[in-house]
Amino acid sequence: MSQPYGGGPVLSEMPGITRAAQVMLGVIALAHVIIAGMYGYALSKWDETMAEAGITGDSEAEAFADLGKGVVVFFLGLAAVFAVLGLVLVLQYAKGGNSVRVCSIVYGSFAIVSGIFTIAAYGIGLVVMIIAILLIVFSAKRATADWFRRPRY
Repeated sequence: MSQPYGGGPVLSEMPGITRAAQVMLGVIALAHVIIAGMYGYALSKWDETMAEAGITGDSEAEAFADLGKGVVVFFLGLAAVFAVLGLVLVLQYAKGGNSVRVCSIVYGSFAIVSGIFTIAAYGIGLVVMIIAILLIVFSAKRATADWFRRPRY
């Protein structure tokens, strides 16, 4: 499209590649909700599992069990925070600036790391890693950059 005046045409509709990145971001956020739920379930069964394993009465064994419980609580909190951050980014795609695109790339990088930690959880970690890589690629595309740098009147 050629114009006799400066500047390019203003994008009025989100490009398909950008919409795909937004959907992938939502899928990763949903996966983090599922991961947080799995950690919550593991935490709810923790004391019962430790009692079945015979880790009661010995203070040193209980200290190690409590340490493991603390690690699960940490990962639960981390997954919940990632889910909330992903939701916030998804909601900012329509009206956000270039910082939303940059945050999506960083979020995808952290999602790869969280996918590595949850790779044993029914394969959900592998799915998160693949989608996160695609999120990074789609967020780094020129069409996505143009969408987030468009003028807003």
